[in-house]
Amino acid sequence: MSDRSPVLVWFRRDLRLADHPALTAAAASGRPVIPVFLHDQEVEAPGAALRFRLGLSVAALARDLSALGSRLILRRGDALPGLRALVAETGAGAVFWTRAYDPGAKARDTDVKAALRGEGLEAQSFPGHVLFEPWTVATGTGGFYRVYTPYWRAVRDREVPAPTPAPTRLPAPDHWPASEALHDWRMEAAMDRGAPVVAAHAVVGEAAARARLERFMARGVGPYAEARDRPAEDGTSMLSENLALGEIGPRTVWHAGQEALRQGKAGAETFLKEIVWREFAWHLVHHTPHITTRNWKPDWDAFPWNTDETPEVTAWKRGRTGIPFVDAAMRQMYVTGRMHNRGRMIVASYLTKHLMTHWRIGLDWFADCLTDWDPASNAMGWQWAAGSGPDAAPYFRVFNPVSQLDKFDPSHAYPRAWIAEGQRHPAATALSWFDAIPRAWGLSPADPYPAPVVTPEAGRKRALEAYAARSG
Repeated sequence: MSDRSPVLVWFRRDLRLADHPALTAAAASGRPVIPVFLHDQEVEAPGAALRFRLGLSVAALARDLSALGSRLILRRGDALPGLRALVAETGAGAVFWTRAYDPGAKARDTDVKAALRGEGLEAQSFPGHVLFEPWTVATGTGGFYRVYTPYWRAVRDREVPAPTPAPTRLPAPDHWPASEALHDWRMEAAMDRGAPVVAAHAVVGEAAARARLERFMARGVGPYAEARDRPAEDGTSMLSENLALGEIGPRTVWHAGQEALRQGKAGAETFLKEIVWREFAWHLVHHTPHITTRNWKPDWDAFPWNTDETPEVTAWKRGRTGIPFVDAAMRQMYVTGRMHNRGRMIVASYLTKHLMTHWRIGLDWFADCLTDWDPASNAMGWQWAAGSGPDAAPYFRVFNPVSQLDKFDPSHAYPRAWIAEGQRHPAATALSWFDAIPRAWGLSPADPYPAPVVTPEAGRKRALEAYAARSG
């Protein structure tokens, strides 16, 4: 292998230049660097909203690379044939990428690494998606953590390397390989008419993500511990969409949170705990990959959850349950691609407990609608709410969506912002939901707001009876 053979840097959900160990290593090699993004089976796997949002992020990365005098080469097809073709076209001697931990990506990467190394190429994966490699965090007996709080205690004082700066230049190859055009991929196609509505709420690219972090550290982290529970306020960092696609690295966010903690900002530790909650989710996916598709606790397999698309489930998906907190949260997701964290707990509890419906139905709907979809956090969150997962909320703890709204949004500003029916002058956000939804739903702001499909009292009673029968 010639020392001047190019290095292919295979971008995936790490669409940034700073805090990127694989890119840093490629730039430091002194060899030509060819950035690559492959539209492979793992890009096809997520739902409509994330694919759409991913397309925006890829475009932003391409612009950032162009500003360095580089390019982002786009190819569509399975990863291994695509990389082999690029190696043949460019004479590349190495392929670098950021490590992934979900089952599908791990299987793909294992096959790719073995095949490329078998062909005499340097194939190397690097950290960067999480703070702590999952196999480096172990209990005193050498096992993995199944409960969050001990995991937090184990990692909170660990040293985290400082994020590396973005390279100032990337050596170009003598000849660039051909690239496909991003617009030909039509990554927005499944969004139908919802694409421009959701796009208006997206904060895209590395520079925008870093600016969002800076704003939060300047004004938001102090009151974060309390403000994060109030759905009508912008009390969170809202970095989830940027972290999900790797537009900002977790080390960058962690060190910003640590600096806020040193400065004595009140909400800093709570914020750091939320970063570690994301870590814990990936820790569990690595060690127990079935969490993404099956009950983490197998004794829940016999629980009598509904698995059909009932009228109540359809009403839940469409934000028409007649429960304002639930409906506001579901509509916020459809319009913005995100949902307030308190809302996520409420809608998940309502589906799995009040409607007695399997968490996988909710997980799949979230996967289709969220621009911040993360396979680890989504799976752990749903199983936490349902009671079937690690460190879960007990099934008998049923959130009351009415009292929860009164507690965290006493003025009911949140449902007013997202539900148009029954309002004389609905908010623009509430009206925009009707611009985003399929016309086939046949809904209008002039429709009456529905009566509850299941009241909190009736739903709670039914859930507890089912739980008692299971336990007995």
